[in-house]
Amino acid sequence: MNASKLLTTIAAACMSFSVLAISLDDAKSQGLVGETATGYLGVIKGSSEVNKLVEEVNSKRKAKYQQLAKKNGISLSQVEVMAAKKTFAKTAPGHFVKVDGKWVKK
Repeated sequence: MNASKLLTTIAAACMSFSVLAISLDDAKSQGLVGETATGYLGVIKGSSEVNKLVEEVNSKRKAKYQQLAKKNGISLSQVEVMAAKKTFAKTAPGHFVKVDGKWVKK
């Protein structure tokens, strides 16, 4: 591959990465996602990128919650409830939490 083609490929890859990559903090700050009472992240304004982010975060959270449940001899749902309380408390002002089925800014 010549240098020009390589640079074009790298530039395209970087551009596509920046388009696809959104951080959890950015998504929360933009009001795209919020914390739910189940201990998981919820989608407020979905897109393929946001949905993928939420799926990844929730998958990691569930794995961690399952580890904690097993380690402490409690149920997954007990860990989820505790996690929800913790994430609600840690949610920054201006970010969203889901209360009684409705998204509200904290």
